Amino acid sequence: MNNDRRAFLKNTIKGTAAISIGGMLPSFTAASYSRIIGANERLNVGMMGVNSRGFALARSFAAQKNARVISVSDVDIRAAEKCISEVEKIASNKATSIPDFRKALESKDLDILAIAAPDHWHAPAAILAAKAGKNVYLEKPASHNPNEGELLVRAALKYKTFIQMGNQRRSWPNIIQAMNELHDGVIGRPYFAKTWYTNNRESIGIGQPAAVPSWLDYNLWQGPAPRKPYQDNLIHYNWHWFWNWGTGEALNNGVHTIDLARWGLRAEFPTRVTSAGGRYRYKDDWQTPDTQVITLEFNNNTSIAWEGRSCNGRSIEGAAVGCIFYGETGSLFIGEGNGYTIYDLDNKEIKKVTGEIIDARNTTSPADQLDAIHIQNFLSAISKGTKMHSPIAEGHKSTLLCQLGNISLRSGNALKTDPGNGRIIGDKQAQQYWSRKYEPGWEPVI
Repeated sequence: MNNDRRAFLKNTIKGTAAISIGGMLPSFTAASYSRIIGANERLNVGMMGVNSRGFALARSFAAQKNARVISVSDVDIRAAEKCISEVEKIASNKATSIPDFRKALESKDLDILAIAAPDHWHAPAAILAAKAGKNVYLEKPASHNPNEGELLVRAALKYKTFIQMGNQRRSWPNIIQAMNELHDGVIGRPYFAKTWYTNNRESIGIGQPAAVPSWLDYNLWQGPAPRKPYQDNLIHYNWHWFWNWGTGEALNNGVHTIDLARWGLRAEFPTRVTSAGGRYRYKDDWQTPDTQVITLEFNNNTSIAWEGRSCNGRSIEGAAVGCIFYGETGSLFIGEGNGYTIYDLDNKEIKKVTGEIIDARNTTSPADQLDAIHIQNFLSAISKGTKMHSPIAEGHKSTLLCQLGNISLRSGNALKTDPGNGRIIGDKQAQQYWSRKYEPGWEPVI
């Protein structure tokens, strides 16, 4: 954002409607929520990656009264056209198709780049946006590898830009209330958090070499990743399960609940990380684990465990995804939505707060009605200086926990890590996964 526009926005955007975090959040849609915000100036948003999650994110930004989607960048021309049409239906303005997001960053009118491209693009694109003076709304995970996460944190500081990660639970009112109760000692001192994600994903099969479709710019899609031949079971979505572009279920979904656990336990960087798992269910091209357990230990005498089952959807505590804290006098459970339950040591329910239930297995829009709160927090940070709920420095920490789990699994080693920054201590085999190789000329630089 240029300086004149930044100053103008700070002077003209006047407050947002207060949201009570003391009780159950009323039902609403993103569009109805935006109407109560009220603003005299809109922040201009460019979307990067709109095939799946990015399509829902574009809808959410378009529905906000104090934001306007002005450009759509996607390597799939079909996805871009669909998104532009949807934005026009919601907001009555027609966004411009700019396939290469780097061209979109050249616009002086652009205030925000919202990134929902594949994981290998997250940090490199966000760094380019920060260097261009743009603010960034970045879908999880923060980065493809730990080195990129550190670069991204440094870029936000260097270029003085707002970068918020899309771990939306940080903004859900009843989840904030749950964390406040947890920190106030409702179950005594919490010392262990168990988190999980389950699904019934099918095999992706054995991919066959194929011609790149006419609607796809495959070279730009690969971007910073070393080039691999196109195959017919990669795009869209299955890239999650290939190490060259994706980060597996741990960073696809585990980062949400591991972030809750870290928040609740007031944990920062771990001291020890272990992980076990593999591709057990099918014999196909899927490289990342479909079954994985990550255990993290911290120097404040707490521990986190995450269980991921991509191919067996049996729930835990009655929820496909969740987090439960165990403490001295009871436990606190957060399941599939904006609510929580507190139990005593005899498993007696002592408090239940209900809220919206999300579809945790929906790959496009699991929580449409709640996304607007996180987006509004981000917009308010830019225009008013409101504290962000998930600044990139915090998003990086939670992302790193999952990355360390993957590094432990891939190296076959238990990791000793520095509690000051999460870096691996004395393990050359594991340290090779701290960064990655890049396609020449595409290396992220701050």
